[in-house]
Amino acid sequence: MPGSRKGSTDNRKVATGGTSGGTGTRGGADTYDGTAGSGRTPGSDGTVTNGETVGRGETVGSDRSRKNGGTGAATGKDANGGASRPAGRALTRRRLLGTAGATGAAGLLVGAAGGATGHAMTRPEEPTALTAVGSTEVMFHGKHQPGITTPLQARGHLVAFDLAPGAGRKEAAALMRRWSDVARLLMTGEPAAGGTADGAAHDTGIALDAGPSSLTITFGFGHTFFDRTGLADRRPPGLDPLPPFSNDRLDAKRSNGDLWVQIGADDALVAFHALRAIQKESAGTARVRWQMNGFNRTPGATARPMTARNLMGQIDGTGNPQPADSDFDRRVFVPAETDGAYAWLAGGSYAVVRRIRMLLDDWEKLPVERQEQVIGRRKKDGAPLSGGTETTAMDLDGAGPDGKLLIPDNAHARISSPEKNSGAAMLRRPFSYHDGIAEDGTPDAGLLFICWQADPLRGFVTVQRKLDRGDALSPFIRHEASGLFAVPGGAARGEYVGQRLLES
Repeated sequence: MPGSRKGSTDNRKVATGGTSGGTGTRGGADTYDGTAGSGRTPGSDGTVTNGETVGRGETVGSDRSRKNGGTGAATGKDANGGASRPAGRALTRRRLLGTAGATGAAGLLVGAAGGATGHAMTRPEEPTALTAVGSTEVMFHGKHQPGITTPLQARGHLVAFDLAPGAGRKEAAALMRRWSDVARLLMTGEPAAGGTADGAAHDTGIALDAGPSSLTITFGFGHTFFDRTGLADRRPPGLDPLPPFSNDRLDAKRSNGDLWVQIGADDALVAFHALRAIQKESAGTARVRWQMNGFNRTPGATARPMTARNLMGQIDGTGNPQPADSDFDRRVFVPAETDGAYAWLAGGSYAVVRRIRMLLDDWEKLPVERQEQVIGRRKKDGAPLSGGTETTAMDLDGAGPDGKLLIPDNAHARISSPEKNSGAAMLRRPFSYHDGIAEDGTPDAGLLFICWQADPLRGFVTVQRKLDRGDALSPFIRHEASGLFAVPGGAARGEYVGQRLLES
């Protein structure tokens, strides 16, 4: 599948303090630049300061990142002026009882005196710092919604809702306000519903003891949402239904929807906690249409930051547009100057969602050399078959001594490249999935493909039409579900997501 993000900025911060160390940059969804375990230092663009080992370098974007210097709790402010709060606080999700290494050492040293140790470890005045993975926080408010340029997380949930019979614009606005309030709380590591201990609105407690863990919650509107809310005249042309493709085997029950929510986090319980909270808030207003679960490589799983692999074993994603590109915003986000009926979408984007099943039994029968010819890149390191390293530009005209193209003319990487699609590009941010074994023994596994673009017709549709006409990868994949959603820009402080549409 076409390349993934490299060198993207994000809007994350690390909630715990630390002594500043060297710098590293976090790449995109699964491509990282920098040194594993490097500290982070502040910059004039709003990047954070934190010397704690992160395990994967990162550049934190200026739109919603917070500065956090020195030792101890966070003391800075985010780019929008909000003061960051101390990471160590009693009886909240952002408080941990200790890292595995710290508690293990204490248990070995104290032995029978464990009671005293347990008391010390739970005293509010002596909180133990969160681990780097748990402490990382993404800002909810900002120019764009979180979960678009945010580095891809280890766990993901996608869920689509349909408005309940009788629910319209008023009910949808109330739901989006509730969802936005919950998202804002959970993304800071706080419990939902104020953390009340009893009653119907109590927090489930699923994520107690965990920090924010890079949680993001992203909201979008489907084509039918505008009919259900009486806003058909505000529906942008970019939401016109996607055309059919020859490799489609789409299940209508697992496609589209009035509303779409993307949840990502670096902790499985934090992600599931958010999913349950979102579902609970929808009661009486919207019903789940479909829901899918995904995963990616866990932070720190590799000795050094490197691009993740998909379930075919291929390094998946080097060719994404990069924030440093002069046309990055133009390709990914709806222009800020958008006005008129579609002004509500300014700073937003379009998400195309495809559940792509990989026919792994067939794929794995191929020798590695043949797999590389199908993709157009080396399996070992992701380098193009024309030579170089993973990040070396493909030489699409390069030929071997026999005169044959080094990158075959039907290779997936060639056909999906911007050079072969009039410059068309999209920001891919996928999750892998595995939904068990079918009756015939084949794995139901593949890719929850999510791509972001300012215009689906010039992004996904252009590239997919080209792939549809002769991609060597096509016999090994099957598109089984599809969705297209308009994702509004980020909510300003005091706003909820979609307010500019629903209350204008």
